[in-house]
Amino acid sequence: MEKFEQDRLEKLEKLKAMGVEPYGKRFNGQESLKSIVENYNNEEGKHVRAAGRIATLRPHGKASFLDIKDWTGKIQLYIKKDLIGEGKFELFKLLDIGDIIGAEGTVFKTRTGEITILVENFTLLSKALLPPPEKWHGLKDVELRHRQRYLDLISNPETMKTSLNRVKIIRGTRRFFDERGYVEVETPMMQPIPGGAVARPFITHHNTLDIDLYLRIAPELYLKRLLVGGMERVYEINRNFRNEGISTRHNPEFTMLEAYQAYADYNDMMELTESMITSLVMELHGAYRIPYGERTVDMTPPWRRITFVELLKNYAEVDFYDLKSLMKKAEELGLSTHGGNRDKIANEIFEELVETNLWEPTFVLDYPASLCPLTRLCEGKPELAQRFELYIAGMELANSYTELNAPLEQRQRFMEQAGTEMTAGKVDEDFLLALKYGMPPAGGLGIGIDRLIMILTNCTSIREVILFPLLRPVSRPSDGDTTP
Repeated sequence: MEKFEQDRLEKLEKLKAMGVEPYGKRFNGQESLKSIVENYNNEEGKHVRAAGRIATLRPHGKASFLDIKDWTGKIQLYIKKDLIGEGKFELFKLLDIGDIIGAEGTVFKTRTGEITILVENFTLLSKALLPPPEKWHGLKDVELRHRQRYLDLISNPETMKTSLNRVKIIRGTRRFFDERGYVEVETPMMQPIPGGAVARPFITHHNTLDIDLYLRIAPELYLKRLLVGGMERVYEINRNFRNEGISTRHNPEFTMLEAYQAYADYNDMMELTESMITSLVMELHGAYRIPYGERTVDMTPPWRRITFVELLKNYAEVDFYDLKSLMKKAEELGLSTHGGNRDKIANEIFEELVETNLWEPTFVLDYPASLCPLTRLCEGKPELAQRFELYIAGMELANSYTELNAPLEQRQRFMEQAGTEMTAGKVDEDFLLALKYGMPPAGGLGIGIDRLIMILTNCTSIREVILFPLLRPVSRPSDGDTTP
């Protein structure tokens, strides 16, 4: 055991010997520290109650200054022995940085102009047996920050700000859709057939029914069932699970928004996406030009709209309709030629040469049809589908279709896909049955919420915007050890 922990354990025993309960006591009526500071208005002597974690201690004989922090900010406290009494001052000397206390007293300004609470009484609310990392100067070890997010939140104000901005962004997203007549719904997270995307699912087993189930890779097919049932505008902010790689842009458990609107198409979804994201940009930043990494992104509407075929020609210098040139380019790049499958070759070249160039917001329109089994085909161009993907800062942020609502064609598309993808030959017959009862024409939209938050909060790793990202297991640290 480290000496600093032993010292704190000895203080804990002294507190108990003094009859002090070091954990679990209620402390009601406190104001946020930010509100105390902002509402001071030179009201010398105003009585307040505050609570927070001790960030600094500066003892001066029979008096002491300390700072406490809550999730809104910090404030200075001034404790005088002759004001709180001998017994309380002896208790105060047993406090450490990291302890959580409640205090009440009057507000004043010091000679240096700092708003301070002159403490009349205080209560120990939680005795910390370990100190905050690096004496409150910030937790810098990225791996440790992600594994022990509680220390990250304590030590790094930017982490707390990002986490609270995530809440604000999701709240703003809900408000946006609610105001446009959408209703928020919930669909199953465990599904008998993984559908709505091409991805490797996580598999679990239900003992009572003795069946395998899949954690959902997408809610799409269930939300479309609701369109069949007459719910004309639906959305879900959902957790999806894909048993795939981990990177700065991918976490196996992630948050998606999916929305569907009857009697609409992907053009309506473009307008919806642009309006929603730009409204969030203005709410958070108050301007359309925002920082991202070492550059800025200009989110000023209207955003560029350009086809997949055009971008392939502009950046890869290949013709989508010329299979030989596609295969040659793929070979030059060391990519798979997929047995001459034009759509897959073109998509790999697009991912390799085009995506990183799409820095400013760009709607990429009309994707190769075989990559879009749930999408209506382009009129007069059956080799292309009415789908867009939105790219910002070289990263795919949204995906949208004009939804295919023809039941016989949908069955044929599923049969072509089955056995060649990760669906392992499974076809969702109940979804096909639902389509036979008639689904209205519709536009559908999926937005990666985690990636959207990355853009809006200037975080270049998805781990920075997920409170508890999935990490590789490590040996369990001994009690008190803070190393990964």
